[in-house]
Amino acid sequence: MRDGPIPLLAHGVIEYVAAAALIVAPFLLDFDSGAATALSIVIGVVILAIAAATDGPTSLVNQIPRPAHVALDYVLVVVLIALPFLAGFSGETAPTVMFIVLGVAHLLITIGTRFRTDAEAAPRAKVAERSPRA
Repeated sequence: MRDGPIPLLAHGVIEYVAAAALIVAPFLLDFDSGAATALSIVIGVVILAIAAATDGPTSLVNQIPRPAHVALDYVLVVVLIALPFLAGFSGETAPTVMFIVLGVAHLLITIGTRFRTDAEAAPRAKVAERSPRA
């Protein structure tokens, strides 16, 4: 896992905000499609559960290891971008744009997140300092 500029704490907070946004969006944006409404709420709840269960500073229970969370984030990106087309609501602008924008934003946030804490990164830095250089 690479070390990006976004702290793990910020990543967790962003996921909680994204989950809430997905849950309330169908009501605020008046989605016409029942599929878009249902999928938005379901995915919001799934993101909320994953964020709450991943080992990290915003977790409620540390059950999902961070490498698994990263993999789930990339799966979520693909799902968010593909759902308007797979579920048949791509003709409705508001949910299609929301799903695609959230998918792209989640991709960028996941790529840019520093998933290791400073304490976890420190031992690796010490090993690198001690190893002989060629």
